[in-house]
Amino acid sequence: MGFVTDAESETALREGMADLVPSIQIRRQSIRQATALLRKMPSPEVLVVDITGEDAPLAALHDLSEVVEPNTRVLVIGDRADMNFYRSLTRDLGVAEYLYKPLAKEMVARMFGPACAQRPMSSGALQGGRVVAVTGACGGVGTTTIAANLSWYLGEELKRHTRLFDPDIYTGNAAMMLGGRTGTGLRLALEAPSRIDELFVERAAQPLTERLSVLAGDEKVTDAAEVAEGAGRALLTALRRRYNFVVTDVPSAPVPVYRELLMLAHQRVLVLDPTLASLRNALRLLAIPTGPDQVRRAVIVLNRLGQPGGLTRTQVEEALEMQIDVVIQYQPRQVGQAATLGTPACEAKSGFRSGILALAREVAFVADGVSAGRTSGAARSFGLGRLLSKMSGRAA
Repeated sequence: MGFVTDAESETALREGMADLVPSIQIRRQSIRQATALLRKMPSPEVLVVDITGEDAPLAALHDLSEVVEPNTRVLVIGDRADMNFYRSLTRDLGVAEYLYKPLAKEMVARMFGPACAQRPMSSGALQGGRVVAVTGACGGVGTTTIAANLSWYLGEELKRHTRLFDPDIYTGNAAMMLGGRTGTGLRLALEAPSRIDELFVERAAQPLTERLSVLAGDEKVTDAAEVAEGAGRALLTALRRRYNFVVTDVPSAPVPVYRELLMLAHQRVLVLDPTLASLRNALRLLAIPTGPDQVRRAVIVLNRLGQPGGLTRTQVEEALEMQIDVVIQYQPRQVGQAATLGTPACEAKSGFRSGILALAREVAFVADGVSAGRTSGAARSFGLGRLLSKMSGRAA
């Protein structure tokens, strides 16, 4: 069960847990109201409470601990970003996890999802940079344009060390989108993954800005490369040690290394345009199982909405039977001119830029939190969820 105090948090909580707990019960109530209600009913297996605006949040959590069972796993959201406050909740009180507002769907899924699924959080998901795999439902939907501009925004405007990775060494054009160069290092890495280390991937990359670089190749189509098994994993492992974000432009073709990159990503992004062919292929790609570190379904990006003869957003959502996460309006002149010049299309204010910012919020947790001061006080500890593996028969 979840208790939140505002509509935005309710939406983020519901959508972030939608894939793991489709029937989660969420009420618009404070922690005090939640405590009063839980006195009269059995404790849920997982409980989410909101301490926003509480003058004495630790005292409120103490009162809550008196009415819930010790093995209930308590997750807390609030408006305080103080690290000491976080430690008080998780170490002293035994709260399983704490997130501060504004919430992002992806962060909710990543941090709260494992508790609802009764499994520990994957340690691999917490070590190193974050991998985002951008895939198109079919050719020509704008996948490379979106991957390149997302990378530029993360590196240039958010100042995160970012690597744009284009594994298509024959016809890929991610580097060209940003005026970058290609090299021979990527092919060597794919053919001999034993040679991959941080120094290798650093030298193989071509810098674009201070915090953005690209790893891409440009091989002859008549010269087939022999991609070694495990090359994708070796590359991503080395890249994650060096970069905050690795954005991969993964073709949808059933090639082993492409599928490997898709499965190893932390978040998939599926790009489609408002055409029947794109819808058909999107449904096929959505059926691919999620990877071990993917806590939610692919982020759906509807590109070129409003193009002549295209479907409407409502028609696309009805066909997919799910909501579109990000919509990018049809702006052929701006995007086409930027691609020709090798410059980021999202640099200037426009509907395209708004779409890239919305995508960054979905995959990169770019929302700013609200800082607050310290809070102290004694409170009874929750059960820390130590019996999580033994619990059964109660739903969140």
